[in-house]
Amino acid sequence: MLHRTLATFLGAAALVAGSLLPARAVDVAAHESPGGIAFWLVEEPSIPIVSMEVTFRGGARLDPADRPGLARMMTTLLDEGAGERDAVAFAKARDELAVRFGAKADSDSIEVGVQMLAEEAEASAALVAEALAVPRFDAEAVERIRAQFLSMLAEQESRPNDVASKAWLARAFPDHPYGRPADGTIESVSAITREELAAAHRRLLTRANALVAVVGAVDAERAGRLVDILLGALPEGEPVPAVAPTAPPPPGLEVVELPVPQSAAIFGHAGLPREDPDFYAAFVMNYILGGGGLSSRLMEEVREKRGLAYGVYSYFSLRKGAPLYLGGVQTANARMAESLDVIRAEWARMAAEGVTAEDLAAAKTYLTGSFPLRFDSNAKIARFLVFVQEHDLGIDYVNRRNALIEAVTLEDVNRVAARLLKPEALSVVVVGQPAGL
Repeated sequence: MLHRTLATFLGAAALVAGSLLPARAVDVAAHESPGGIAFWLVEEPSIPIVSMEVTFRGGARLDPADRPGLARMMTTLLDEGAGERDAVAFAKARDELAVRFGAKADSDSIEVGVQMLAEEAEASAALVAEALAVPRFDAEAVERIRAQFLSMLAEQESRPNDVASKAWLARAFPDHPYGRPADGTIESVSAITREELAAAHRRLLTRANALVAVVGAVDAERAGRLVDILLGALPEGEPVPAVAPTAPPPPGLEVVELPVPQSAAIFGHAGLPREDPDFYAAFVMNYILGGGGLSSRLMEEVREKRGLAYGVYSYFSLRKGAPLYLGGVQTANARMAESLDVIRAEWARMAAEGVTAEDLAAAKTYLTGSFPLRFDSNAKIARFLVFVQEHDLGIDYVNRRNALIEAVTLEDVNRVAARLLKPEALSVVVVGQPAGL
């Protein structure tokens, strides 16, 4: 009954949160819990739901060189038993409280999300706190999750996009943790021990590296207590080391043979760090070039005019110390060479000619108008707030962001296109049996 009640509340909360940003400025306040943990809070009393989001800086890049996949396997096991509860007992307690809890590891962080009924918030936070502070890593659970990872990795070996992504990163970062697959390899996952999982847990989940946001039907005093309940039992730890800047990816082409009817390509070169003054101009430029779906230039030239591929895209990857501008395309083996030629030509055309005033106006309209639609739940607002903290964008960023987009001029976009887009610097990996490459 509680589980169904939470589902109903979450559906209603999505409607409330979805109307929150367009209606008025978001009031984000910085607080400190009684235990000394900093957090950001948005009070939204309309629906009795509390969402908490925690990002721990670090992530899969801190995996030992011979154990890629360790952080992801560890986070997957957090809700597979904790404290006195085995996996079955933990799942039963979670369902009785109707709390939603998830954790995942990315290259630079571990993300933890919690959604709970306001009336059960303390008990729910205490349950999740057990998972974060004293996970059991029972042998049965470890072997079950290991089997799931090995099945996933075996399946990835037959998917061109997955093979291309891993090969591109390995080529771009041959001597860096970013070059190792965050999911791990069959060899590394097979070798991970319980002791290594426990050591990764102690190393990665610390208060010193936690960024916290709370959104929902809770005031600052109670939110502070919930933060202490959730994180208070974790070790203080030390801040993770910063990532040293990396070298640009090597230009050129690599073909990985795979017997499939369609090839997949990943392409890209150095991007811009989030703090670069030209980032917003580059963000708008990317929407026009390859980030705008069917309206982008790459889609128009590759799909609409020539029918070479179903989809093609580009985006910014904001890895710490290694900003990238990446893209991808998948098409029949016989059409991959022509698709890449068209992509390079559009890269060069935008660098040389820039965009039009009409392009810019359409991009701004979409990017500002769609921004509020990203916040259709309290959980998404909380997740965005920790993203803002992670990138040091300022507590008022959510209310300033659209103005930053509107301030971008045609000259800005054309200048950054000429600065950023280097077709000769593209690093390309194609997986399949492409003709003519």
